[in-house]
Amino acid sequence: MITTKERAKLRALAQKLDPVVQIGKGGITETVLEGTKLVLEKRELVKIRLLNNSGLDTKEAMQVLCAWLGADPVQQIGSVLVIYKLSTHKDAKHVL
Repeated sequence: MITTKERAKLRALAQKLDPVVQIGKGGITETVLEGTKLVLEKRELVKIRLLNNSGLDTKEAMQVLCAWLGADPVQQIGSVLVIYKLSTHKDAKHVL
């Protein structure tokens, strides 16, 4: 669990990021989860875009992704989600 101050720092860092994961009409699939897991392990902070044809609610998508990936929710604005998970990879550059 991240603190309020850590969440504020992560929000500031996320402003500069582009969405690297997009969830479309297929919804949250195993492929999306595996891809997001790999990106989280490398970057720790990931911005995700929900496309209009996904049919998902942003709050539900955030809950599902964070539960499956063991990540912490940082922010959701419109159709953009930001999640964080501390990397266990020894070469990862930690953002916090």
